[in-house]
Amino acid sequence: MLDSIFLVSISGDDRPGLMTDLCAALSVHNADILDIGQAIIHSELALGLLVRVSEDVDRAALETSISESLRQKTLRLTVSKVTSDRYENWIRESGKERFILTLLSKERDSVILREVSQLTHEYNLNIDTIRRLTDRNAVNLDDPKVCIEMRVRGSIATSEAFQTELFNRSELLGFDFSFQKDSVFRRNRRLVVFDMDSTLINVEVIDELAKSHGVGSKVSEITSLAMNGHIDFQESFRRRLSLLEGLSEEKAFEVLKEIDLNPGAEKLVKTLQYFGYKIGIISGGFQYVGDWLRDRLGIDYVYANSMEIEDGYATGKVLGEIVDADRKAALLKKIVDEEAIAIEQSIAVGDGANDLPMLNLAGLGVAYHAKLKVRASSDNAISNFGLDAILYLIGFSDRDIDEAMG
Repeated sequence: MLDSIFLVSISGDDRPGLMTDLCAALSVHNADILDIGQAIIHSELALGLLVRVSEDVDRAALETSISESLRQKTLRLTVSKVTSDRYENWIRESGKERFILTLLSKERDSVILREVSQLTHEYNLNIDTIRRLTDRNAVNLDDPKVCIEMRVRGSIATSEAFQTELFNRSELLGFDFSFQKDSVFRRNRRLVVFDMDSTLINVEVIDELAKSHGVGSKVSEITSLAMNGHIDFQESFRRRLSLLEGLSEEKAFEVLKEIDLNPGAEKLVKTLQYFGYKIGIISGGFQYVGDWLRDRLGIDYVYANSMEIEDGYATGKVLGEIVDADRKAALLKKIVDEEAIAIEQSIAVGDGANDLPMLNLAGLGVAYHAKLKVRASSDNAISNFGLDAILYLIGFSDRDIDEAMG
């Protein structure tokens, strides 16, 4: 005997026990549930089931059984037959690649959703599910935020073109975004590494050292050229460090008093540690600052540059290999190997051009308040919120974060 397939849709006031009653009605007809989805928005239920029954069960009989089991006039029920062609198409569509598109904004979320949904339509991406990661009250805060996670399905011939369009819309409308493949690795990240200066902390330490040594403007000019990718990082670092010759070790450590963590840093690190993530710093800055942060935040790995000190004063030279763009990527791979995880399980966060190889290598690379070149090259960018917004890109909700923060 052939089977019949029906789409059952129920909406209206939710109540406890509804699913039990519904499944009792379906079991009378020995129905197989092929697919199911449910959402509750302000006590309003939206439930859909794709069910298979024997051919001798007609639509009217199935609808009557379900309707009698629901016992609620406030519920709306529709039962429609699914043709074999439509079912086969559903099977084909379900095999397409899936992506997670995360949007984070302070306002105008309906405008942003309009623009982004139009973009997904243009690239033949179908939106399967949408869920809100921020708390209901988050829109009422003095500093409001709304985060929406969309699961989309489809085949993108050129993901770079989609990413460019998404970036352009984010720059125009002022929202942050992430676009990543929905894979088992995305749901099982284990390591997060940070650039340090202007990413984890609010300053470029070498610039602060230069100010205290009276060469601030000279060093800042070189720093800007390096961060925007106009000169080689190794060359720029050696040139800047040479200007610090004669700086006392005491003055170098005094700079630590002027350093603040960037907004959301402690919340981000504490949440990640609560859920078992390992944390690392891979920086073109200075090792002694990274060691200070290790003690303050409980960082697991710190790789940075060591300033040569003789008789209590800087020589203007670096000890060992300079941590430049390529070295950052190599160090990320080194930590991944030590942790015995896949590179796809890593996350890297940075703001400068010398972070790009590391960001591109990681499973999730996040441009944080980054230079234009870096933002434009990334599938994931946070420019309007603090570091803790990265938690939403990983998939954490406010409820998860509140649990971690105690």
